[in-house]
Amino acid sequence: MSSEQTPAVDAPGAASAPGDGPSQDGPSQDSPFRDGRTARDEAPQFVLPLVVRIERAAPPARTDALETAARAVLVVLSDERSLGEGEWARAMRDWQDARIRKVVRRARGAEWRRAEALPGITVTGSAENAAEVRVFPPVPLDGWPKDLARLQVSGTDLDDPEPPAPADPAAPVLWLSPDLDMSAGKAMAQAGHGAQLAWWELSDEERAAWRAAGFPLAVRTAEPGRWAELVASGLPVVRDAGFTEIAPGSCTVVADHPALRRGAAA
Repeated sequence: MSSEQTPAVDAPGAASAPGDGPSQDGPSQDSPFRDGRTARDEAPQFVLPLVVRIERAAPPARTDALETAARAVLVVLSDERSLGEGEWARAMRDWQDARIRKVVRRARGAEWRRAEALPGITVTGSAENAAEVRVFPPVPLDGWPKDLARLQVSGTDLDDPEPPAPADPAAPVLWLSPDLDMSAGKAMAQAGHGAQLAWWELSDEERAAWRAAGFPLAVRTAEPGRWAELVASGLPVVRDAGFTEIAPGSCTVVADHPALRRGAAA
């Protein structure tokens, strides 16, 4: 379930608020989401750890885990501890000044209880046997807390017992590529990347409204015939750096937020 990869954004959009992420006025040669080497690679590298709870007897559904991971990223981005002079703000700035990396690990039993004891936020899904994902403030690539470093990044895949319901067209949707076969962990990280891109491109008012609503969103696989249209729509696109599982430059997620559709259509 390793998901330590760096996607690239290849879609224009509104500029971010100062300090909340890179400007998306167009593809930047120094973008944290470009798969080629940039000046950001010279900065100290950090990673955002996410841990999904997967008990042997009752694993969560795949789609619920993906959606919960995406919401977890939004929750930590908007948390007061991540902003201004908050206790996580410096780590969040350092992480966003370099490559934007996320790694998903799995835990069960005592492993999960040890992870819960570390500073972070647990986000719970909405399905039966709801997914639980704990997100932590960014850590150096080589400076993981011991109780997180020992967790596995591979070995467990997740399935949906039944096909997920159609996405609400009035709500944000993170569209996954129908052409790629990604492990649950990689797909969770990619969904988190897509949610982060949408967050960066929203206005302060739009962010506040999304947060107040509890960050509703869906993660769905796009229909093959619609995928090319989504990629070319002007909505934010996640492109993978190819460190794990898939080829460099592969489009993995399109972030389709209602507030961004208007700008993409224009």
